[in-house]
Amino acid sequence: MENLYISGVSLVSEPQQDMYLNEIPAVRFLQAGNTVKFDTPVTFFVGENGTGKSTLLEAIAVAYGFNAEGGSRNFRFSTVQTHSELYRHICLAKRAYPKDGFFLRAESLYNVASNIDALDNGEAFLLRSYGGVSLHQMSHGESFLSIVQNRFGGNGLYLLDEPEAALSPSSLLTLMAEIHLLEQADSQLIIATHSPILMAYPGAQIYVFSKDGIQKQKYRDTEHYQITKRFLDNPDRILKILLDD
Repeated sequence: MENLYISGVSLVSEPQQDMYLNEIPAVRFLQAGNTVKFDTPVTFFVGENGTGKSTLLEAIAVAYGFNAEGGSRNFRFSTVQTHSELYRHICLAKRAYPKDGFFLRAESLYNVASNIDALDNGEAFLLRSYGGVSLHQMSHGESFLSIVQNRFGGNGLYLLDEPEAALSPSSLLTLMAEIHLLEQADSQLIIATHSPILMAYPGAQIYVFSKDGIQKQKYRDTEHYQITKRFLDNPDRILKILLDD
């Protein structure tokens, strides 16, 4: 991939002072004049809840033209207006324009599936792009993977928010294989995740979100990897420490 579709995101205007956005560490990091740069085709946003990784991913998606609840740039449905105003305050540095794109959120996948069924209107034309059957006829994880395997066509920008919420460990490995195929097909993926399995994807750039801001980190230096490894190496000992009265 000679050019990434998005090479960076920065803040160009300030949210109102009374907005909760100003309390989010990721936003404060951008307010300090920092830019989040994308140097590789696959980037992970990781960190504790409340640090802003999903908020920033959502803002990138909406600023690029994707529907806030998920879908392609053609999706215009809205169930509940819950997305933040951060997209109005950021600037995306663009180097090229993708032929395809999709914003896939595990938490609002049901709403996306319902909208696809409504647009298809029983004719099965649109559904062919998603595996041929209604996503509501599959499990949560099956429908998530079906979108990736059937709808994601390559030469695209794909934003995924916490896919591990829908996928089992074995399905996460399947997703990694799909990510590899998409990368080979000149795609860029930005993924917010808690999964140490997914974060192991070779060559990926990892941004750790914390109360101190956003910083790059190597996979084995992340807290996700270290805690998971310590637990799996000796679960009995860790559980004894946690549960000992």
